[in-house]
Amino acid sequence: MKEENNVVTLACREQMSDTLTELLRTGAMQLIQQAVEAELAGFMEQFTGRVLENGKAAVVRNGYQPERQIQTGIGPVTVKIPKVRAKDGEPVTFRSALVPPYVRKTASLEAALPWLYLKGISTGEMGNALKVLVGPEAAGLSASTVARLKQAWAEDYKTWCGQTLGKDKWVYIWADGVYSGLRAEDAKLCALVIIGVNERGEKRFLAIEDGIRESTQSWREVLLALKARGMNAPKLGIGDGAMGFWAALEEVYPATRHQRCWMHKTGNVLNAVPKSIQPKVKQALHEIWQAETREDAYKAFDLFIQTYEAKYPKATMKLQEDREELLAFYDFPAQHWQSLRTTNPIESTFGTIRHRTKRSKGCLTRDGMLHMMFKLSECAEKNWRRQRGFNYLAKVITGVKFKDGIEVTTADQVAA
Repeated sequence: MKEENNVVTLACREQMSDTLTELLRTGAMQLIQQAVEAELAGFMEQFTGRVLENGKAAVVRNGYQPERQIQTGIGPVTVKIPKVRAKDGEPVTFRSALVPPYVRKTASLEAALPWLYLKGISTGEMGNALKVLVGPEAAGLSASTVARLKQAWAEDYKTWCGQTLGKDKWVYIWADGVYSGLRAEDAKLCALVIIGVNERGEKRFLAIEDGIRESTQSWREVLLALKARGMNAPKLGIGDGAMGFWAALEEVYPATRHQRCWMHKTGNVLNAVPKSIQPKVKQALHEIWQAETREDAYKAFDLFIQTYEAKYPKATMKLQEDREELLAFYDFPAQHWQSLRTTNPIESTFGTIRHRTKRSKGCLTRDGMLHMMFKLSECAEKNWRRQRGFNYLAKVITGVKFKDGIEVTTADQVAA
């Protein structure tokens, strides 16, 4: 069945009466709201099995964020983004891909196109969609024009991949494999993503490459390319334990310390125990990584093993295999701990891509999807704040020692 086309083309748009303009804005607002509600419905599906002990849903709707306006080609359009709440204490945030937090206007084709592709709008449909979102500047937009814009993305991506990294000192890097939902040649596209923070506390995307998440060779190629561009050996790498990244990092940057992501590890451990005890197990895990000192963390770690090893050996094994790598953050400034314990910088940025709909599968090639991820990352990067406690980064670079997050002074060393 042919999909219904809700886009109405109007001649002499500049001569429309105020009443008609207002009518169009109202219609646009309703369409956007419907699309956002559909996004929310898809987002909530992943939590269907997450329930409380009383059997009720653990993740529920929780009203709306404050209304805000987006400037479009037909004037300001008011949107409301739904909120969700987790009753089991695990933070859950709904982020709309169509109306992300940092988009306030659609007057730029450069900004509008990535988000339209994210919603699965094909090249042939792009012109009509942009006439509503952007206005008269899209009137002459053709498929060939969109293709040229996509080619420009490809050129931007190629230039970005060759930029030198030797001008900065990179202190920490976060690595993860982000699946897009796009399938080609019977394999999901996985973007191997690395974010770094330099000595000034500025976070930057360093790599967004097509590859295989579990493949050491794929990660080796990414890291060797970064090294060739001048990236120094970071002091710490943060990532999920189930990646080929670690073997590659050991080979290319052997001096870099390893820190396993507590968010991924918690999920792995919880998957190995019954749902009925997951809240209690999760709290026991929190007691480990939230401990004030490494010694206290060891005690909580040992208590966890003693408590659950007999009944749930797989869960305790998953935890024990990365014992030291899970606690590496204690040797770095306490001001950085919040950032070092998880891969949240990557997770939060690519959250919308992880929840893509199936519609996009027919709209993009693997290269196209990779380039779109790059453009979306550019948008996100502009809104990042500096690393908390950035004034300590220089000390980390120069080799200043930290114990339990506190700088070790000369007096401390003599006393020891």
